[in-house]
Amino acid sequence: MSCKCCCTHEHTVIQEKRNSLLKDYWRIILSALLLFGGIILNATDATFFKGEYVSLIWYLLAYFPVGLPVMREAWESILQKDVFSEFTLMSIATLGAFYIGEYPEGVAVMLFYSLGELFQDKAVDKAKRNISALLDVRPETATVIRNGSTLVEAPQRVQVGETIEVKAGERVPLDGTMLDEVAAFNTSALTGESVPRNIRQDEEVLAGMIATDKVVRIQVARPFEKSALSRILELVQNAAERKAPAELFIRKFARIYTPAVTGLATLIVLFPFFYSLANTQFSFILNDWLYRALVFLVISCPCALVVSIPLGYFGGIGAASRLGVLFKGGNYLDAITQVNTVVFDKTGTLTKGTFDVQSCQTQPGITEEKLIQLAASAERNSTHPVAKAIASYAKQRNIELIATTDVMEIAGHGLQTIMDGTRVLVGNTRLLTKFGIEYPDELSSIVDTIVVCAIGTKYVGYLLLSDTLKEDAVNAVKELKALNINNIQILSGDKQAIVTNFAEKLGITQAYGDLLPDGKVKHIEALRNNPANRIAFVGDGINDAPVLALSHVGIAMGGLGSDAAIETADVVIQTDQPSRVATAIRAGKQTRRIVWQNISLAFGVKLLVLILGAGGIATLWEAVFADVGVALIAIVNAIRIQKLIK
Repeated sequence: MSCKCCCTHEHTVIQEKRNSLLKDYWRIILSALLLFGGIILNATDATFFKGEYVSLIWYLLAYFPVGLPVMREAWESILQKDVFSEFTLMSIATLGAFYIGEYPEGVAVMLFYSLGELFQDKAVDKAKRNISALLDVRPETATVIRNGSTLVEAPQRVQVGETIEVKAGERVPLDGTMLDEVAAFNTSALTGESVPRNIRQDEEVLAGMIATDKVVRIQVARPFEKSALSRILELVQNAAERKAPAELFIRKFARIYTPAVTGLATLIVLFPFFYSLANTQFSFILNDWLYRALVFLVISCPCALVVSIPLGYFGGIGAASRLGVLFKGGNYLDAITQVNTVVFDKTGTLTKGTFDVQSCQTQPGITEEKLIQLAASAERNSTHPVAKAIASYAKQRNIELIATTDVMEIAGHGLQTIMDGTRVLVGNTRLLTKFGIEYPDELSSIVDTIVVCAIGTKYVGYLLLSDTLKEDAVNAVKELKALNINNIQILSGDKQAIVTNFAEKLGITQAYGDLLPDGKVKHIEALRNNPANRIAFVGDGINDAPVLALSHVGIAMGGLGSDAAIETADVVIQTDQPSRVATAIRAGKQTRRIVWQNISLAFGVKLLVLILGAGGIATLWEAVFADVGVALIAIVNAIRIQKLIK
């Protein structure tokens, strides 16, 4: 029975495809059959075809299926005060062809124009669908654990704090925290990574990931509409609204270009007519000059430009998205090609941002456990990687935390809080200096990251932590240099010694440490003072949001990055791989190259055939190629972007 069902389903799918093709193409098929049938009847001197009005009626029947929809579009455009639309041009040109008795050419122009329009629409729709389908992987149901039993619910109805269950092979419907010890997830829909990622207990699991090896339970952390996947999908869908300069130029150009060529087509008829009045020896034949004007009109239709350029940007955004690089608009895809200066944040961008506590150094009268307890209690609610590392270390050592009140974050310094009625400071040495607390001089010479602690006005010790470079950080710098981007810099709030150490490993000569958030802003402002610099800033933290907004192209590390950084940035790197910055630049350059190839092709061929048409050399058949043929070539070229961006 299952085989029969399967066969029936396949037969239904095939039948639906056939019906869809017939629905889309029946007008074109009917028109083509009548057109080529008429050409054959004329070539074979069929007797009945020579009758008065027979060929006119035959070709009108061939014209109506493809001509009437275009004429309707032309009329609607005129009602909306868009008189010189491509639909109007085609209607005038084909009706003119019928007027001078060139029936087959009139039908052929409209037939191939309609076919080209259909292909263009399908290509644009496919590009849009590819972008949406790439990320629109939100499951329609979620399995919730309520009162000890499982219940299937819509993700929108699941509350924060509830537990959901995801079976192997299912997509995670909502963002949450892992409750099981460890499980593997396919993250390709979000990051483009093909290798499954292991996620451990208490780590974040995002909507769109696929559980690959077992049933897992996840505690929901965010409502459906605020999930990472929903946010990313919204960013990509909105990308179509932000047009690249080339798109905006073509739109404005078409408004001037189309009326101009319509006027020129009119002059092609009127100028010889008036000349013949002045010079009686010049023979003016209306139909000949009208034919030339009609050829001119057909060639002038800006289809190839108007469709292939947006399609090129759609393709670029879609292809980059597959690699985990999300452009928020075609304008940013264009802007990134101008970048010649790349500035990186350090922690979480070039480094893993997953710190480990290496050792504790305490002052007399305080134990290691007490120092860890104070630091972890103060940092427990912070999202900074250092804070998370200290809280995790305290948990590993089973150290209970103390209640805190009046927690105040001092940007670029650390935290001030009250524990057991006493002020506690946890942060860097700048924090102690700010409050006038003395500390040993050797702390300033320690290369690794340290978190110092003070109770009241007394320094009590520090925790030593270390961070490591991301696996592809060195490769990221090499790839940027291969793109002739040699002005690469690092900005960080960490100590200069730490930043210099990482910069040397990466082969970066300009590295600036000890920077507060406003220090990073001032540095970018100084770079912007030189108009030759086109700056891309790459960061992931909430403190990076002002700098991302200030740079020419802001690039956020989206996988672990803060919401503020992702919202402010122009480009989001979902894989958290710094090497994807070079991928983003290459994607922009490939897209720009394809778009300008299409512009050059369209203008070059049109200009050539326009001149030939005005001189009476080109016919309506050449005009069809110059319009529809060039448009189809441009579309195929734009689709190539999907293969070029890797």
